[in-house]
Amino acid sequence: MAKLRYILIILFAAFLSACSTTKYLGPGQKLYTGGQIKITDKQNSKKGDIKAITADLGSLLRPAPNSTILGLRYKLWIYDKTRTNKVRGLRHYLNTHFGEPPVLISSVDLVKNSSILQNRLQNKGYFLAEVSGDTVSKKKSKLAKAVYTVQTGPAYHYRQITFPADKDDLDTAVAGTAKESLLRVGDRYDLDVIKNERIRIDAKLKEKGFFYFSPDNLIMRYDSTKANHTIDMFVKVKETTPDQARWIYSIRNIYVYPKYSLRDTSLKLDSAEHYAWYNVIDPKKTVRPFIFKNTVLLHPNDIYNRTAHNNSLNRFIELGPFSFVKNRFEDVTPDSPKLDIYYFLTQAKRKSLTAEIVARQTSANYDGTQFNLTFRNKNTFKGGELFTVNFFTSTDKQFGSYNNGFNVFQFGVKPSISWPRIVGPIDIKTNNAYIPRTILTAGYTLIDRTKLYRLNSFDAAFGYQWKPNLHKQHMLNLIELTYVDAANVSQLYQDSIRKTRNPTLTHVINNQLTFGPSYSYTFDNSTEEFRTNSIYYKGKVSLSGNLYGIISGADTLNGKVRKIFGTPFNQYVKVENDLRYFYKLWPGAKIASRMQVDVGLPYGNSTILPYSQQFFIGGPNSLRGFQARSIGPGSYYPPGSVTNGTQFLPDESGDIKLEANIEYRQKLISIVEGALFADAGNIWLMKSHYGLPGAAFSKSFLSQVAADAGFGLRFDLSVLILRTDFGFPLIKPKSNNTGIIDGVDYTGSGWHGSNMVFNLAIGYPF
Repeated sequence: MAKLRYILIILFAAFLSACSTTKYLGPGQKLYTGGQIKITDKQNSKKGDIKAITADLGSLLRPAPNSTILGLRYKLWIYDKTRTNKVRGLRHYLNTHFGEPPVLISSVDLVKNSSILQNRLQNKGYFLAEVSGDTVSKKKSKLAKAVYTVQTGPAYHYRQITFPADKDDLDTAVAGTAKESLLRVGDRYDLDVIKNERIRIDAKLKEKGFFYFSPDNLIMRYDSTKANHTIDMFVKVKETTPDQARWIYSIRNIYVYPKYSLRDTSLKLDSAEHYAWYNVIDPKKTVRPFIFKNTVLLHPNDIYNRTAHNNSLNRFIELGPFSFVKNRFEDVTPDSPKLDIYYFLTQAKRKSLTAEIVARQTSANYDGTQFNLTFRNKNTFKGGELFTVNFFTSTDKQFGSYNNGFNVFQFGVKPSISWPRIVGPIDIKTNNAYIPRTILTAGYTLIDRTKLYRLNSFDAAFGYQWKPNLHKQHMLNLIELTYVDAANVSQLYQDSIRKTRNPTLTHVINNQLTFGPSYSYTFDNSTEEFRTNSIYYKGKVSLSGNLYGIISGADTLNGKVRKIFGTPFNQYVKVENDLRYFYKLWPGAKIASRMQVDVGLPYGNSTILPYSQQFFIGGPNSLRGFQARSIGPGSYYPPGSVTNGTQFLPDESGDIKLEANIEYRQKLISIVEGALFADAGNIWLMKSHYGLPGAAFSKSFLSQVAADAGFGLRFDLSVLILRTDFGFPLIKPKSNNTGIIDGVDYTGSGWHGSNMVFNLAIGYPF
């Protein structure tokens, strides 16, 4: 308690010190505390409109007052406490980088701010608005604020909106966009909406061949003399619009230059090689002409379409071998409006070798280092193929009370090749900005868990990846193959299995053979910062040995175990769901939540999912109040015969996983963000197994859910986010200790050591 008193005294002293930021002001100076918008005629607007107007006008006020946190002007306090005449040193650095000079009321231009506010109101449809400003301050106070008195007057709304009559192709095209207009009868006049309407119409016309048209060719006239504060809006094409802007252009010829450099001054059309509907100028034969078949989306005689053109530009970069693309349109109008298109591509460096050393943390709470050596060959077979070989080696140590030197060493090689097109029996056609890809991967990994066992893991996959739009992605693997072979199992590990008869230990070193297709779908709009609500969802379905298991009559429970090359294959259906929801409370504050529902159904030739395909829970990206992979399955907890006999806690795994997380994130200062979180979930086996009591999924699964809570800090270092989380368990799903933990003593070092879990990780948990 003594420590707590000292902390409170320090915080109280800091609070008093921060409140005294006005004592350094000179005679007659007053600190500016901000501006206030005071609307006097609220009867002219709806309650929601008044709130929006107040917020909008407040954002226009200049200058901004000194920054505060919980009412404390911390930057001004730093500035005052670190004042110095020196141009170097720590005080100077703190003063210039973290301090903030006082913002005085004398620096506020009331007339200019009032004019800006009045102009904004008029642009929002309050044509009769009036604004006046004044300063308010108590007699002996050194604080002052600005108050802006606003009379909005009545808002003007649209009575009717008129688009051009059908005089020519351009007028007809403009009138054809009316159904999707941003202007609606009854809406309030808004200059920003009118500007966006002109841009919208221009974008629509660019889809219909009006190549030279621009928003400046439109004029929006309004008549505000109508009764009841209404206006008539007229959308018209300017009479001075040039003929070129009125013509509908089509495509004549398309030329692609795969080996362009700034030194090239000649178009070299005499060396053009015609392929399909485009021409390739590539005297050095650096690529094969068919490479652009999925890239050039415009065709001769097509009406010019800006979306198709922009998608083509994006696809040129997506091909891989090219780092820059420049385009040029040439007006070749003889008797009808025509365009020739030229695409100039700058090739990226074809071959590269990169090496990196990284610090990392794995899902099993291992901390360590990894060395990667990656070779890339772009345009391997002159068709845009990307060939990659990655060699890696790593060493990791798991921190925890049950792991005594059982570190992990890994070495592996993973070659892969990606084609920027569909190769095989499936035909996937898209005309958006993203090229469908065919991907073939393979790999070998040696996993050596010191003192315990060594695993040889082989994997391969062949499939397709495509994106219908920016937010959606599909991944279809026609075949995924995994083979894990246990080698050099130590006597210590074998003795552990024999003494404890723990099936989990045996399952880790069982040989595993899985083969079958998989499909995953991802939707993600969380990268769009303007959204208040955003969602991330990924669903995946995986199959293994299903058809062959049925044909061969595999039935492990009845002794009919089927093998391939002497190894029993795994037969299962696996479904994974990961849903994340993000809600912005206000600038700098967000609620993030996640729900995971994963189910694996082993049958036929299997009674349990292979270890490499099972689910785990706990750790820095899961239940942060528990050690990684230490929970479950169900209410099962390794008895003393396991932990004492083996000196380590085995990684617990299951066929079913349920997990829910919620986190409040708040920006605190500069690069620092704080978080409060709660997690809940567990894993279960699909069927009961000897030696694992309470591990099977049942009707009482809710009583076996683990829960934790905690807090953390995130440090945004630009290149990465460093995360620290402190979590503690609330509910432990043990058959002999289920329920909310009693007697929580936050100041007790003994409680900290046995319950508080510290997580250090990179990136957000979800």
